[in-house]
Amino acid sequence: MIQQSPVMRICISCRKTYDRKNLLKITKDHKEGIMFQKGMGRSAYICKSRKCYSDSKIKKKLQKALKTFLEPEFIEIFEKEITSYNVLTNKGI
Repeated sequence: MIQQSPVMRICISCRKTYDRKNLLKITKDHKEGIMFQKGMGRSAYICKSRKCYSDSKIKKKLQKALKTFLEPEFIEIFEKEITSYNVLTNKGI
């Protein structure tokens, strides 16, 4: 049986390479808009370290990576999503 290598992605904040399973995926779908952890389209990945997701320039980095303008409400949703993501990963779910 052939063993597949893990899919590696780069965190847009710290620029380190991680396995895709350990990152939060933010996707811009042309029909549905911005989505977390699902969808196809232009995507950006952020690692779960507090330093990366609380970076003061994260909004600008996301706008550049997704090639779109992010509404101010998005940051509130993003903060809620990242805290729930960290709670789930810390529990091992």
